[in-house]
Parts: sequence; structure tokens; C-alpha cells
Amino acid sequence: MRRIARAALFAVATLACPVAFAQDKADVTDMQALRAAAKADKHAYVASMLNLTNAEANRFWPIYDTYQRTLDTSSRRRVVALEGLLFRDQEMTNLAARNVIAELMAVDEAEVKARHTLRNRLMRALPPIKAARYLQLEEKLQAVRDYDIASTVPLIR
Repeated sequence: MRRIARAALFAVATLACPVAFAQDKADVTDMQALRAAAKADKHAYVASMLNLTNAEANRFWPIYDTYQRTLDTSSRRRVVALEGLLFRDQEMTNLAARNVIAELMAVDEAEVKARHTLRNRLMRALPPIKAARYLQLEEKLQAVRDYDIASTVPLIR
């Protein structure tokens, strides 16, 4: 039972990051399509949404890959922290709650720092409109991920 719950939590955290193809490329406001995209090829989706030239692509994809590795690391840290919250064999203590919250906040802070770095690099590598478009896509993906986690993880008792 614990393994199934852990696997489900890990799946939500890691699968919420990638994106799927939306019915209409110009409309990425459909969060259900975005969630469904989690099982598809995020790389191809981003490429289709940005329409990068070869020169832009050569500058963009290394930045993208670095950021995605950072998100993967953050997702793993978040999963470990949430497992500590969900799979306790004993009653939650104040100290344990503080530790979980501290780790979750540290993960959030690391992601904010990574987004700042991403923004700075993108603004030098791409035209501002394409950089902003990609940043919007990532924000939407993070919102879907956050919603999925929030709807899965119960409140501490």
C-alpha cells in the first residue's frame, strides 16, 4: 500500500511537469489539455509553441535542458518531503511539521532562484516575446503541477 501511494505521489510530481499537445496551438488556456500533455513530449510541444529559428534553437535548448534538470531535482526533493508528511508511522509532531515545511519552502526558494536564472538567460538568448511565451508556458505547467499536488496531499492533522 505504501509503495503504491509513493509511486502515485512521485508520478503526480514528475508527470505534472511535462506538457501535451493542445487542440489549438494558439490556445494554451485549457489546463486539462495541458495536464493531458504531461504524458506526451514536452520538448516537442515547447518547440511547436515557440517556432524557434535555428539560431534561436541553438541558444534556447541548452538553457531549457538545464532548467528542466533543476525542476527534476526540485520535484524529487518535494516528493521526499511530502513522503515524510504522508507516510509517517506515528502522530505528526511540531518538530516534524517544522522540518517538512522548512524543506518545502527551501524547494520553493530553489525553484524561484532557478526561474530568475532562466529568465535572465532567456532574455539574452531569445527575442523578448518568445522568452515571455516560454516563461508563460512554464508557469502554466507549474500551476498544473501545484494543483495536482494540492489535490492529492491532505492537510496535516
